[in-house]
Parts: sequence; C-alpha cells; structure tokens
Amino acid sequence: MPANESSATNPPLATPTAVRLPHYTKADQAEILGDGDDPFGVAETGLTFLPKDEHFGIRHGHGHGDQGDRLVAHAGLLRLRIAIGDVETEVAGVGGVAVAPDVRGQGLARRVLGAALDHARTMGPRHALLFCRPPLVPLYQRLGWHPLDTDVWVEQPGSRLVAMPLRTMVTPLRDDAAWPPGPVRLFSLPM
Repeated sequence: MPANESSATNPPLATPTAVRLPHYTKADQAEILGDGDDPFGVAETGLTFLPKDEHFGIRHGHGHGDQGDRLVAHAGLLRLRIAIGDVETEVAGVGGVAVAPDVRGQGLARRVLGAALDHARTMGPRHALLFCRPPLVPLYQRLGWHPLDTDVWVEQPGSRLVAMPLRTMVTPLRDDAAWPPGPVRLFSLPM
C-alpha cells in the first residue's frame, strides 16, 4: 500500500508564527496561491477590490540555504466606513486571506486570521467583516465568523452601487459587540 502522499511530501509545519508583514506584493500573493488569473475564485463577480493597509503572514523555511522562507499564508486588514441600517460606523475589513494549497488543513488560516484580528482589536472598530465564496462559509464559521443574511451594498468604479454577490461574514472584536439589524452599505470598494 503506497504511503499517503500528502503526509509524505507535506510534513506539518512546526508551530508557525503569524507576523506583521512590512508589505504584500503581487509576487507575495503568487508565492502562496500561484500566479493564476483568478487566485481567489472571484473573477466571475466582476468586482474591483481595495488593496489592504495592514498585512499578516506566515513564513515557512525549507532549509535550502539562501532561498529563505516561503510565504505560506496571508490575511490583510483595512479600516472601512460602513452603514448598518441608519447607523454609520467602522469595521475592520479582512481580505486577501490565503493559505498555500500544499499546507492547508494545518490551522494556518486560524493563526494568520488570529494575528490580523488581534491587531484589528487595537484599531477601534467593534466588528471585523469579510466577503467569501459560499464553499468557505463553514471554514469561517469554525473560526468564529457569522454569515449575514441581509443585503450588503458596495461601491464599484463609475459611482456604481452593487449588491455583494459573495457571502458577507462578521465577527465581534469586543465581547460586548452585537451586530445591529439592517442592510449594510460600504462607503468604498470591498476589500
């Protein structure tokens, strides 16, 4: 019987640490997800997304001398103005969450999101918000996120306001934070 290829070729990472990254480039993203045309599987939405302001990542070294560490996970943050019903507030927008395919299932999304949310708690907003493809909803639910069952409107180029076709999920950044009812509107492009 052949050895399990995934465990033989992809040994678990030794307790990886998520760190704040000084920058995050297209090359960094390609290091994690490859350089395909649609690494996040959202091209069909036709949406334009904002770059993130803060970046968190996990690097994993292969012990190949000068090649250094490979970036295997990322999460980005951006502080955004929104309205929930008729209440204007801010959220920590989370986006660009990525884990390299060959190291998935090892808790890296939890670690890199945890580092990003720890920082988000220092930014002021009471909630973090992200958009994801429907198949990823169970993963984020396991990580403490809650899907919103309301319309979410986002800006797009040309002063267009469009309904977000991806699933919107939120998580509190403070123990006493309760998400208010009502439709949601981002006063920006989505992140």
